Amino acid sequence: MDETAVAIERLYQERYTRFRNGIATVTGSYDTAHDAVQEGFARALGSRRQYSGRGSLEGWVWRIVLRTALEQRRPEAKVSLEEVEPVFVEPERDFALAAAVRALPSRRRLIVFLRYFADLPYRTIAEALAIDEGTVAATLAQAKNALAESLDREGARP
Repeated sequence: MDETAVAIERLYQERYTRFRNGIATVTGSYDTAHDAVQEGFARALGSRRQYSGRGSLEGWVWRIVLRTALEQRRPEAKVSLEEVEPVFVEPERDFALAAAVRALPSRRRLIVFLRYFADLPYRTIAEALAIDEGTVAATLAQAKNALAESLDREGARP
């Protein structure tokens, strides 16, 4: 087995839960996220020779897994990462927060979910979404401000 294949397998073993949690916000459930993560990793393994070594392997795999999740959700159409509509898997845990996050634009919401649900660093988010790391930082700052304003209006923040 080559070095990239070993690294992909190690990534799956060490980060499966992060992938599943992050992808569940795209697919809507942990079960469908599990399937998308497994299929995405299988695709990454199969196309590992396409990994150029630029950027992190994790960012490259995230991009594949995100696309896999989108394809499974809407198999009849080619869907871009711009069209991701992430959602809370269990919104009943905090209705005010779920509503505030739902009000964010979809791209901002996806970056929030990847950062706080998948626990990804800015660099990996940037690589997965093919954007600048500064864009990730600015988007998260905008999202935090919007969430704080929304939660203050609702009286949901202490």
